Amino acid sequence: MTTDFFRGVRHGIPIALGYISVSFGFGIMAVRAGLSPLAAVMISVTNLTSAGQAAGISVISAGGTLAEMALTQFIINIRYSLMGFSLSQKLNRNFNTVHRMIASFGITDEIFAVASAQPHEISPSYMYGLVSAGFFGWSFGTLLGALAGQVLPQQLMNAMGLVLYGMFLAIIIPPARRKLSVLSVVLIAAGMSVLCRYVFLISGGFSIIISGAAAAAAGAVLFPVKDGEA
Repeated sequence: MTTDFFRGVRHGIPIALGYISVSFGFGIMAVRAGLSPLAAVMISVTNLTSAGQAAGISVISAGGTLAEMALTQFIINIRYSLMGFSLSQKLNRNFNTVHRMIASFGITDEIFAVASAQPHEISPSYMYGLVSAGFFGWSFGTLLGALAGQVLPQQLMNAMGLVLYGMFLAIIIPPARRKLSVLSVVLIAAGMSVLCRYVFLISGGFSIIISGAAAAAAGAVLFPVKDGEA
């Protein structure tokens, strides 16, 4: 069990290092939105979702309602349930219901990718080690960013606040260059966001919900996935 745990930690170190730099930007973003460093860290400790947290800060900044927050988080984070279903096929027999519930908290895109790539079944100890590394990196980076946001000049804070958005661009640009479907969905989402903000004057939270749902629906209609395609 100990060996599996530390193997998971070792596999999670690259994830943790990447998370520190990205969550640093989130910490600054949260402080700029008026949250305290403690509140920013608690968000990362209890959520562990970069896109969801960034969208949540946008809803808070826009003065959105709890309903907007709930719907936004549901749409953005529902993909994690699909990752959990897929990952459940690789869990060994020691993964009882309690272990599954605890480990599910730590499923992120990167952790899912590393865990899915393992050649053998996954034990609870391995998953805990993998998740612990990512959790520490994300929380620690948020703390550093939030504290830095208290002392850095405003110009530098504005620049560092772009780190999180840079990560999102790094995620969507490579597949958008290869696939017309991805590029189209990205452009539709961006166009809908502009319309919601400047034409329909819809608040930030519902703007995210409408843009994401409209882009996903358009992508499903225009570029349906055929049977047998990944």
